[in-house]
Amino acid sequence: MKQIQKALVSVFYKDGLEEIVKRLDALNVEIYSTGGTFDFITSIGVTAKRVEDLTGYPSILGGRVKTLHPKVFGGILARSEVREDQLQMDKYEIPSFDLVIVDLYPFEKTLANAASTPQEIIEKIDIGGISLIRAAAKNFNDVLIVPSVDYYAELLNILTDKDGCTDLETRRRFAAYAFAVSSHYDTAIFNYFNQKEQLPVFRQSYNRATSLRYGENPHQKGIFFGNIDDYFEQLHGKEISYNNIGDIDAACNLIDDFNETTFAIIKHNNACGIASRNNLCEAYKAALAGDPVSAFGGVLVANGTIDRATAEEMNTLFMEICIAPDFTQEALDILKTKKNRILLKRKSNGTTSTLQFRSALNGVLVQDKDTMVESADGLKSVTATALTEEQKADLIFANIIVKHTKSNAIVLAKNRQLCASGTGQTSRVDALRQAIEKAKSFGFDLHDAVMASDAFFPFPDCVEIAHKEGIKCVIQPGGSIKDDLTIDYCEKNNMAMAITGFRHFKH
Repeated sequence: MKQIQKALVSVFYKDGLEEIVKRLDALNVEIYSTGGTFDFITSIGVTAKRVEDLTGYPSILGGRVKTLHPKVFGGILARSEVREDQLQMDKYEIPSFDLVIVDLYPFEKTLANAASTPQEIIEKIDIGGISLIRAAAKNFNDVLIVPSVDYYAELLNILTDKDGCTDLETRRRFAAYAFAVSSHYDTAIFNYFNQKEQLPVFRQSYNRATSLRYGENPHQKGIFFGNIDDYFEQLHGKEISYNNIGDIDAACNLIDDFNETTFAIIKHNNACGIASRNNLCEAYKAALAGDPVSAFGGVLVANGTIDRATAEEMNTLFMEICIAPDFTQEALDILKTKKNRILLKRKSNGTTSTLQFRSALNGVLVQDKDTMVESADGLKSVTATALTEEQKADLIFANIIVKHTKSNAIVLAKNRQLCASGTGQTSRVDALRQAIEKAKSFGFDLHDAVMASDAFFPFPDCVEIAHKEGIKCVIQPGGSIKDDLTIDYCEKNNMAMAITGFRHFKH
């Protein structure tokens, strides 16, 4: 056990500091401080010593150098069990610090502010603070390091319940906190610089961790690193699970690609129903008609406000989650009648990463997020049969869906409604046959429907099958050395084909 006798306090944010400083004062702890922190401490009636009086140097270079001095770092790094260290401490009149309270300049907050200049961002790279944190954490055998306001409550318990005494286990735990803070900070700075340099290095850091009930299956442990509250306000329902988060991510990625009023139903990361209509209630009913069986227990997502009429229709379905930019009060009253139903209101300032990554073998796969959304103007017609405006709208609609469907994928759509999709098949022919069979099982007439493929057709077999079902229009990325075979078949059978030039594999 070690009694805190001398503390170094130097923080950017003063929130929560007053109670701690007053408790240190009550314990007769000798406090050293710098600049604005010193002014704050003395303003609340607590005695403190200036670090510059200890070092003999004022704060210089516009505040860039305040604590970088042997009398500060010696007092933090000196080892109590090493006789030579203690002799040098006495020789150079260096005080031994038992407690260091420091935080870091708000680099990430400054970076997130669009109005920040490059120089303002650079000036928020902390040097003294990060050095104090690392030094104190390294010497956890003798020093308690408090690297952020996030740990003030735990510190206050030590000062109150243990009268300022710390044991080795506690100091080591706080050292872990410190290195978590410093590594996250350095990662943010590196990623800022690496936007331009593009060094082949993978660095990501998340401070928030939420323990989930379990992972993909009950025998697997699950944790979400991130802060879902930045993205949603949960208005109702049970705790969000591992699988829920995957479906929520898929639902939001899909709906964000639509500008028209659209409603989608997600199951196992794929859309089992989706439609665009003039109003949300009609969009919901058309989406549900796409596959009312798979919709059971699904995730529902809309890009418009859920109103009473839509909520009444939805309330007859067992669903896990409903996501929308807003809900009317009448809609909430209806949807909240099911205790466990999760209702998520999206926040307008919620942003997701532009990178996607996942573990593989002994490393990590990283790629840019697929943000490509084709437009009707960008379609390249490769057949003599002209595309009508209605067909173009259906082709773009289907192409967005196939982009968000597990490969190999085929999507059949008509009148901006998903008729059926073939998902995650080992062959494109199997995916098409699955989609056709499913569409027929729910009473869809595929005559004049459109077909979208996430990748090119290496053979004309899929367009042959589609033609026999009355499908008159196809969209695909193109790029096969045998594209001409597929195009020729369409020409001979009065089918229209558009090529986008962009593949949308999703594995």
